[in-house]
Amino acid sequence: MKVYTRRVVAVATAGVLAASLASCGDKTGNNSAPQQTGEPPRQLTFKVATTDTVTSLDPAGPYEVGSRTLQANLFQTLLTITGDKPTPVPDAADCQFDAPTTYTCSLKKDLTFPNGHALTSSDVKFSFDRMLKLKTPGGIAGLFGSIASISTPDDLTAVFTLKKPDARIPYLLTTTAASIVDEEVYPANKLMPAKAVGSGPYELTAYQPGASASLTKFKAYKGPRAAQNDGIDLTLLPDSAALSNAVTTGKADLAFHGFGATDLDKLRTGGKVQVVEAPSAEIRYFSFHFKSAVSRRPAVRRAVAQLIDRNAIAKKAYGDQVTPLYSVVPPEAGGHVDAFRTEYKEPNKAAAAAMLREGGITTPVPLTLGWTPTRYGAGAKAEVTELKRQLDASGLFRVTLRSVEWPRYQQLARSGAFDLHHSGWLPDYPDPDDYLVPFVREGAIYQNGYRSQTANKLLDQEVAEQNQLKREEILEQAQAVIARDAPVIPVWQGRLTVVAGQEIKNVTSTLNPLSYLTFSALRK
Repeated sequence: MKVYTRRVVAVATAGVLAASLASCGDKTGNNSAPQQTGEPPRQLTFKVATTDTVTSLDPAGPYEVGSRTLQANLFQTLLTITGDKPTPVPDAADCQFDAPTTYTCSLKKDLTFPNGHALTSSDVKFSFDRMLKLKTPGGIAGLFGSIASISTPDDLTAVFTLKKPDARIPYLLTTTAASIVDEEVYPANKLMPAKAVGSGPYELTAYQPGASASLTKFKAYKGPRAAQNDGIDLTLLPDSAALSNAVTTGKADLAFHGFGATDLDKLRTGGKVQVVEAPSAEIRYFSFHFKSAVSRRPAVRRAVAQLIDRNAIAKKAYGDQVTPLYSVVPPEAGGHVDAFRTEYKEPNKAAAAAMLREGGITTPVPLTLGWTPTRYGAGAKAEVTELKRQLDASGLFRVTLRSVEWPRYQQLARSGAFDLHHSGWLPDYPDPDDYLVPFVREGAIYQNGYRSQTANKLLDQEVAEQNQLKREEILEQAQAVIARDAPVIPVWQGRLTVVAGQEIKNVTSTLNPLSYLTFSALRK
């Protein structure tokens, strides 16, 4: 983790939220919430700002990073990931494998929700059954497909019976999709996107969709993420300029997600704030589509992989604010290897020409490169322009850029309208498996028609392997297969940058590798 002389957390607030506080739900699960009374005073409250979009507070709903930030602070999971340990630790429960297909979680005693309802194994079962039943578009219910059933032998025990061995289960139970909700409040057959009743470090005391949220410390929380402050006032801002203004003028104590490279450079040198950054789980890559007659040819894909200069893209498109990436699995994930660096070494025109020649391919190869101007940030245009320059300069390719607005771009990319297209990925859970499955498994969200029996066999093995060292060896082999076949070409890994006032303490402890923030450790 890299800490600059002036540090800043990217969560800037434009102002103080409304004083009137609404409770998060009622016993029937309808939208009329009773008024909360007797809220304790919040002496140490932080104003936080971001450009994120919050789609739903319901953990069974859409799963984009803005929603995750609030869900992670409002809800409790059976297990959690803390900043000092890369593996799951107990949150609401202590869990273990009793057999390869039996995973038992023992809940802590006397857990409650802010409304006073007891949190028991029945709530756990309800939360998972509900999430799996709803299968919300944009959610991640599909990742829990290995769960056959959940039983509750007593109020403090939840037993997950699996269809087959699944080493990912401890990590999946740390995701916000695995949050425990109050079964007396949440309806089983629909979402509750603007309410939140969880047992996490904070409780929701005010919420204006698309604008702001107010969180107050939940003193009855029992877990490793107890809030060291009294509350958070979160404001959603439109752009980098608004974030920078908020954090430098004191309207926000912290700000995150949405800073442009130019604004960040000014903040680092301005002397008014602290800037903290850490590797993010977010990656960018270029994906071929196997419906394209050009992209189906291995020599074409390998030649592009041989020519790409990641360092030049990072510098020219992002001012070195991102890190070149040589595998679809980033270095912080277990089992990472620089598979593309091993396979292709440095950019080399002669080696690429030889690949095409041996594949019987006439040059220059026409290639349509798709991209979208807003979804992937301000640097996307410069990134695709630089890749086009590199490929055209080799004389081996003739690249045509095609720009399409989101969501039409997403539809065209999945249908194979481009030979090659620009895309990004932020994993759902902190495990290397979630960097491989989306690109390899048939029917996965970013599947591009690539089929590899070898890769699928390796993924079956790593999911079932209980020995972590052996599992990482299998993951390394899978990365080597993807580098050789080059169905996708990883380009860079992002950095999570937070900007904060100089007096703010424990900024680094807020950073989650999945790019959302947890606010419990913040102090002044």
